[in-house]
Amino acid sequence: MDLLEYQGKEFFASFGIPTSEGTAVTDVDAAVVAADAVGYPVVVKAQVHVGGRGKAGGVKLANDADEVRLHAGNILGLDIKGHIVRTVWVEHASDIATEYYASFTLDRSAKKHLGMLSAQGGVEIEAVAESDPDAIAKIWIDPVDGLSEQTCRDWVAAAKLDPASADDVVALLLKLYTAYTEGDADLCEVNPLIITTAGKAHALDAKVTLDANAEYRHEGWDVYAATQLRDEREEAAHAKGLNYVGLDGSVGIIANGAGLAMSTLDVVNQVGGSAANFLDIGGGANADVMAGALEIINRDPRVKSIFINIFGGITRGEEVAKGILEALERVEITSPIVIRLDGTNATEGRAMLEPHLSDMLQSQPTMLDAARRAVELAGGRS
Repeated sequence: MDLLEYQGKEFFASFGIPTSEGTAVTDVDAAVVAADAVGYPVVVKAQVHVGGRGKAGGVKLANDADEVRLHAGNILGLDIKGHIVRTVWVEHASDIATEYYASFTLDRSAKKHLGMLSAQGGVEIEAVAESDPDAIAKIWIDPVDGLSEQTCRDWVAAAKLDPASADDVVALLLKLYTAYTEGDADLCEVNPLIITTAGKAHALDAKVTLDANAEYRHEGWDVYAATQLRDEREEAAHAKGLNYVGLDGSVGIIANGAGLAMSTLDVVNQVGGSAANFLDIGGGANADVMAGALEIINRDPRVKSIFINIFGGITRGEEVAKGILEALERVEITSPIVIRLDGTNATEGRAMLEPHLSDMLQSQPTMLDAARRAVELAGGRS
């Protein structure tokens, strides 16, 4: 789950990370009230799940109520890269001496946490990595060992941050690592991490992605879930409890397991097609789950064929076949379906499907064969 800036700052603050005092509001009058409460000057910031807000006119400094009214009126309803601003965050403006960059995320290949720190804050880290990669100091942290204060101090020195602010920066980074790990985050990024004119380290921005799989461990995450940006397909899938991400292709994908679903997308692309979605039904290939998956994909007008790719493990092949056939009785399918069924009791499952095969329901022996057929039925790459 990607948090909006104000949610990220609330998340950081819960771990003791210094952030700017402010309020999230949805109308101009409330913005003025919020500004009066935190004290002028203030910054009025668009809250959207996308970067580049400043360049788009979504971040403005205001010195009095009239300026707040003007800027909030202009920002609310603003279209920023296809995202309409419904909420603004009004915070007290900070006196900035220096801007840094800091983040923690997971390096899956190394199976360790990755920390990145740079003296070049306030700009996109991708731009820094391209123009001056040596300006980013990286550390890899074993989750078992964690981040020690000494390692953190060495990291700050390697990034060539101002030694005068090292103590404050180290304290903030240790709290940021705690927020990242104990908060079940996939990403915690501060850009910029500022040093104020009073010499204090402070998170001026907050970019946080939480691991949705850990939601059951955190009371209150439903507030974050309610602000997630989803298209109509994703919203409908979420309501059915399906792991779905909408894409722009023409081959609808249903697979059991995230790894298999990703591989299915890759194979469809490899044979010249394009996927309309990522949809992982996990181990629940029963009629209810399959019907829900088919309903979601069937309502997408871009879908020209559907590729059901199932590898049976704990879920047996005949149960999968039964689920597919029962689902097809409930859902009127408008696009041809290609099934690849393998794994436990796959032979029995394919035998159950055999009498029902037609132009609208086809079976292929391998994932590659099924992908080729699905792409062919979809008319190639969309």
